Amino acid sequence: MITWLSFVLLSLATFRLTRLIVYDKITGFIRAPFFEVEEKWLPDGSIEETVMFKGNGWKRWIGELLRCHWCTGIWSSLFLFLGFHFYSTIFIPIIIVLAVAGVASIIEVIISYFI
Repeated sequence: MITWLSFVLLSLATFRLTRLIVYDKITGFIRAPFFEVEEKWLPDGSIEETVMFKGNGWKRWIGELLRCHWCTGIWSSLFLFLGFHFYSTIFIPIIIVLAVAGVASIIEVIISYFI
C-alpha cells in the first residue's frame, strides 16, 4: 500500500524527472540521436520550434516519446514506482532528491511570475 507521503513524493519526482528528460539542456545528449529542434524567433518576440525526427521505426518512436511530456511522464512514473516498490533502498534517495528539485522548480516559477 502506498502512503500519501509516498504518492506526493513520487508525483513530484515524476514531474521533475519528466522535465529533466524532455526539456532540460543537461539531458540534450539523450534526445540528440532521435530529433533536432530548430528555433526561429518571430517578429512578435515569440519562438517557433520546428522538430525534425531522425530515422524511422523505433528511432522515430523513441524521438516522439522523448518529445512528449505526457508520454515520458507515464514511463517516468512507472520507472520510479517500480524502483520504489522493488528497490526502495536505492530509489528512495533518488525520489527524494527529484521531489525536492520539483518543489524548487515550482517555487522558482511562482517567484518569477511575481517578479
